[in-house]
Amino acid sequence: MPKVIHFEISCDYVERAGKFYSTVFGWKTEKSDEQDDYWFVSADDDDEYDTTAGLMPRDYANASTVNTFEVPSIDSYAKRVTEAGGRVVAPKMSIPGIGHLVYCYDTEGNVFGIMEFDESAP
Repeated sequence: MPKVIHFEISCDYVERAGKFYSTVFGWKTEKSDEQDDYWFVSADDDDEYDTTAGLMPRDYANASTVNTFEVPSIDSYAKRVTEAGGRVVAPKMSIPGIGHLVYCYDTEGNVFGIMEFDESAP
């Protein structure tokens, strides 16, 4: 199956979004020298999939993206989301035999998911 190799998240305030994702996921954000208000995103660890990412100004009325991120503990990451200024918008859902999923809003109003894999999920 093709893998996601790059994603961009539309933002009203790119720097604020960078701080949010850095706080929640530990991402490193760096402002582009070539493009105004574009920030590159990278993880502190080695990304086995070589996925790249960016944060960019929202150019279209509802431009966004929905990405789901694997986390080791859905409850602790849901707490981190709210502490960083985001919101949990859907309660924890169980996907039988796969794990648990929560949908959240970031500080820019973008929806994203967090997933904790757990084959014993009911």
